Formats: sequence, C-alpha cells, structure tokens
Amino acid sequence: MTDTQREAMEYDVVIVGAGPAGLSAAIRLKQLNADCNVVVLEKGSEVGAHILSGAVLDPSGLNALIPDWKAKGAPLNVPVKDDNFYMLGEAGQLRIPNWPMPPLMNNHGNYIVSMGNVCRWMAEQAEELGVEIFPGMSCSELVYGENGEVKGVVAGEFGKNPDGTQGDSYEPGMELHGKYVFLSEGVRGSLSKQIIEKYSLSDGHEPQKYGLGMKEIWEIDPDKHKEGSVTHTMGWPLGSNAGGGSFIYHLENNQVYVGFVVHLNYKNPHLFPYMEFQRFKHHPMVADLLEGGKRVAYGARAISEGGYQSMPKMVAPGVALLGCSVGMVNVPRIKGNHNAMLSGMAAAEAASAAISAERSGDELNDYETAVREGAIGRDLKKVRNVKPLWSKSGLTASLTLGGFDMWTNTLGFSLLGTMGHGKTDAEATEEAAKHQPIDYPKPDGKLSFDRLTNVAFSFTNHEESQPAHLTLKDASVPVEINLPKYAGPSARYCPAGVYEFVEEAGKDTRFVINFQNCVHCKTCDIKDPAQNIVWTTPQGGDGPNYPNM
Repeated sequence: MTDTQREAMEYDVVIVGAGPAGLSAAIRLKQLNADCNVVVLEKGSEVGAHILSGAVLDPSGLNALIPDWKAKGAPLNVPVKDDNFYMLGEAGQLRIPNWPMPPLMNNHGNYIVSMGNVCRWMAEQAEELGVEIFPGMSCSELVYGENGEVKGVVAGEFGKNPDGTQGDSYEPGMELHGKYVFLSEGVRGSLSKQIIEKYSLSDGHEPQKYGLGMKEIWEIDPDKHKEGSVTHTMGWPLGSNAGGGSFIYHLENNQVYVGFVVHLNYKNPHLFPYMEFQRFKHHPMVADLLEGGKRVAYGARAISEGGYQSMPKMVAPGVALLGCSVGMVNVPRIKGNHNAMLSGMAAAEAASAAISAERSGDELNDYETAVREGAIGRDLKKVRNVKPLWSKSGLTASLTLGGFDMWTNTLGFSLLGTMGHGKTDAEATEEAAKHQPIDYPKPDGKLSFDRLTNVAFSFTNHEESQPAHLTLKDASVPVEINLPKYAGPSARYCPAGVYEFVEEAGKDTRFVINFQNCVHCKTCDIKDPAQNIVWTTPQGGDGPNYPNM
C-alpha cells in the first residue's frame, strides 16, 4: 500500500473482472438478495473487450443461473450440428470416429458463441438487477484490513509517468471496500497471483499448467460455410515438438473461428507457437476452407490446463478466487466457461449466506467445498489424467490410455488414480544446445501473417506515456542468461512480438519490451525460464479491444 490518500466506497461484495465468473457471481448475489450492494470492476474499455471470443459453450452454467436465457435474448444462436475429429499429417488427415469417444466429449446441446457478446448480454442482465459495473477500471492494488484480511482494491489509478512517478494529470483512483472481494481476473491474474503467493494457496497442490491459445476470425466463401460445424485436430504441425491442437468453429454470417493451442510445457526453446499456428493454416484441409476468405480479427490468451489436481485453495480471509483465476478448464473438451459461471454462483451463495449471518472478512469455505464436491469437481475429476498423460507419454498415450481413463471415470473409478504434473511450464524449458532450431516458412500474407500485422487485428492500444506493465525482476537476465542459454525464447513465445533482442554493430545486445503490442495473454509471465518477467495490469481501458462479433 502506498501513502497516497484516496476516497473509499463501501460495498457488500467487490468483484474484479467482468468475465463469465464475475458476472455470474454478481447476478446470483442480486438474485439471492436484491438489497446486496455489488460492484464489478472491468479493466477492458467495455465489457467483452478483453474476452477472446469464439467458443463452444456448454450451457449448463447459464441454465443454472438464468433458466429463461433464451426468452431473454441471450446470444446463443448457433447450436452445434456436427462434431469432427481429425489426426493431421503434413499432406492429409485421418478422421477419428465419434463412437469411441467418452460421452463427455459429445457437443450435442452446446452452442458456438462469441463469449464477448455473451458477457455483454450478461452485463445487461446484471445491471437490470442493480449491479454497478465500471469498465475501464483496472485494479492495481489490494487493500488489507487490520487483521490481514483482504478488504478491497484500488481501482482507476491514472496518469503515472513512465518511471512510475505521478504525472501532472495523475488521478489516485479510489479504494472500493467490500465485506468480501471476488477475483475473477481470468488466467494468471496479477492480483490473484499475489493472493496465491501471500496465503500459500498452492501448497499441497500440483503446479498449474498452461496452454497458449491463438485465434483468428475469418469470413469465408458462403459455399464452404457450414453453420454449427465443429472440428478439432491434433498432430501436424506440432508433432512431437509440443502438445496441442486446433479448433475450427462455424458460426453465423459465414464466419469461422480458427484457433490453435500450444501446451506451454514444451522443451525446445526454439519452438515458435505463433508460427506453428500460421503454418497450420497451410494444411490442405484448412487452406481449402480459408481460400478466398479474409481474416477479420486476431487474439491470444493463456489457458489454464492443470485441471482438478492443480486448483489451489480458492479462499483466503476476505477473498475468493473464481473461474480461471483458479483453473477450471476441462482440457479434452476445451471448455471452461460453464465452470466459470458455476463457480461465480457458488461464491455468491457462500458470500450471501455469510453476509446474512453478519460475517465479513473471513474465509468462504462453503464456496471451496461446493466447487470441489459439486458439478465443477465432478466435471474436472473425470478428465484429470489426460493432461499429465499427454505431457509425460505423448499424444498416442493421451488418446488411448487417456480415453480409457475418461471412460472408467464416467463409471466412477480410475485405475490410474490421480497423476501429478511435476514441473512448471517454465521449468520444462530445456537449454537451446539440446535442440535443433526450427525453420518456419515465411508468412504469405494471404493465409498466414506476420505477428505485428496480426496484432493490428486485435485492436490493441496502450497509452505509451504510462509505466510499462511488463517488468523485469532483474534487467540483466534476458541478455546474460536467457539469450545464451535458451536462445532468447521470449522473442518467440510471445504471440504479439512484445520482446526482441536488438543487435547493433559496435553495441551490446539490448533487450527491448514493446509493451504497446501486448494482448494480455500472460504467456511471458508463465513460460519465461527464469521467471523474470512480471505481468501487471496497465491503466484501465488499455489492451486489446476485441470486436463485437
């Protein structure tokens, strides 16, 4: 906490992040008690601006929260009509039949959606109930009470100089206090990371694992468009270099979501996830679909993949972690929004009961119990071994033994128990000398694009006069350690071209951070082998502005 004097506003519950978890919590709190005073703080310029749209949504969370969502106009307009799974080779593909798949892999009853638009609609529902929502309000600090409990956040601080000092137009922001604070910042949120460390919430749990998800929205030839079609692929181009795969979802208006996920536990520091994505689009099956179309948007985001065994303790005095702040993605299904909604509801129910009992600032243990023993825990426990099997034994083991384990878990048991993950993704990175560099084809500007061109299609903007929100613990590490030992992996693992090593004749190599390019994926905070890069929230409204599609 600084010595800056700020005004304070009092609420029953303060929620950080207007994603599916935070908005579900806000709505549920007002459903339970119309007099509950709730505020939601969103760092994006508007609700949905930082939501990387394009998902297949399991509506179970929304069904529980707003059963009449269809009558209220929720933007779930494209039901899944068919599921396709392919194993790709460089020049062809093999269709994997649906019948051996465990029932949980079936997308029947799910919807292809823009999660940005779903969140915009949820915000409207929340505001109709009396929830206060403030977009463009980054939360830069936690506020602690006399007994060490979290009692609020600092939001809306603007006008700092690049060196961190207060500029002429400095605005100190406000302290927003609550009986409870919910952190629903998404993957690797800066405040959530502080809470997990301060209260040792990861002790006794496996390390969290992550993937990097990159996505483009394309408008394609109407003759090739199949509204409601869902396709997932594995194999080429990643092969044995990394785990991961792709998804292609046909939504409305001849638009297609084309996405690619690279698991961040890859060993070879020469791997270039963004270029793997660009190369993927040149596969004959994908190239034929996209030929004659145009890319209209791009974005990237880290995905929590550790699952059941990696979820940290979710509560500390006065605070609860929701959704992807905990890590509730079902990896084989590539779905987590339904669990995020259910977690928001569970936190709201625990907080509402506590407030009714005139409690505040304590641990909402009923929330933790509801998550681990309820629908979320059951969903994640069935698939808990797929990720560690993939990481330790490769794709084939994941498909065969992992598929078998999902089937037995559907019946209520597992012969494998609960497998561990072991290393963090940063620790998994090996020295460059142990691996061969990878030669990537140059983007052609039609199907594949260079990073900076694509970043323009994320509509990212950062005010350059503010302090960089990407900082180094030790400024010497990138050039003196990461470059000679790991071949400077930050220049490749970032999907937005934020980091570069600049070499000029007669001068020492410089490490440059182009924070203006940042799309807030958090990959650098996760994958840096020295754990030397720290992602913090920039001032409110900055970052990507994903389109309203």
